[in-house]
Amino acid sequence: MLLGKVIGTVWSTRKDENLVGAKFLIVRQLDLEYKPKESTVIAVDSVGAGVGEVVLVAQGSSARQTSITKNKPVDAVIMAIVDKLDISVKEKNKETVEV
Repeated sequence: MLLGKVIGTVWSTRKDENLVGAKFLIVRQLDLEYKPKESTVIAVDSVGAGVGEVVLVAQGSSARQTSITKNKPVDAVIMAIVDKLDISVKEKNKETVEV
């Protein structure tokens, strides 16, 4: 899985019949401090995410495990909207990062 932020939408009027009704979003990967990384991915939205939201993306065969993506030609799926991260590291006792 990867942590990312939805930065846009892909509009496609013609697509595989198994993907009709699917919403495609553009997700930029984030580090644990919510700083953007270079990589982006196009993912099917299975949770109603929108632009600006921080999400979790599953990729590969795991992307085809949601009710919306089962047995469909999908390589990435947004399967959670992140509310906050609780991060424990040696230098800090505990840090909560909120969206």
